[in-house]
Amino acid sequence: MPSLVLDNYSISVDSMMKESGDRSFPIWLLVNPKYPTDVLNIWNPIMYEIQDKVYRKLHARINSRNIYIKNAISNIGRVSHTSSEAEVNNNITMLKKSVLEYQPKLIITFGTITTEFVRRVFDVRPEKEPNHWSTSNLGYEFERSIANFDITQTNWIPLNRRTMRATTNIKDWEEGKGHYQDVATKMADLFIENKDSLEIWI
Repeated sequence: MPSLVLDNYSISVDSMMKESGDRSFPIWLLVNPKYPTDVLNIWNPIMYEIQDKVYRKLHARINSRNIYIKNAISNIGRVSHTSSEAEVNNNITMLKKSVLEYQPKLIITFGTITTEFVRRVFDVRPEKEPNHWSTSNLGYEFERSIANFDITQTNWIPLNRRTMRATTNIKDWEEGKGHYQDVATKMADLFIENKDSLEIWI
């Protein structure tokens, strides 16, 4: 089983430019172009766990090669006033149009910048201002997104930019591994529960 999963979940960072995959696929990943390795370091370990859990339950696999991956934007004025407000607004407008046209079921973001970018696309007002995004707040938003998942519309699930770094501390390694497994379990449960409504299977 593991070799089957590895053959199909891996996404090469080298092959990903501004976008890759299929826009009509129900799963989209939005990446901050400053951190292109988020797909490799964050999403791939999560996807590996999702594929394993889905296969054990459904004896099916997600066609991960078709997942649509798009560079979002690296500066939206969250930390400092941006000098390219028109460019930011144009990017927001373009993504809104794409979402309306293709109707993805799941948009996954990584970290605070892409989270804030998609918040503006969906016109969702945060409980706090954008400069208060943090690891704990993103964790809360992830849990809320999972709880409110609705297969009849586009759902947005934010992930922390938390990576499995090389470390000699076994406690840190286990904590990182546990984080991926927890996120993957909750996302796999969504896919399994909505298996008949998601055209994502091989």
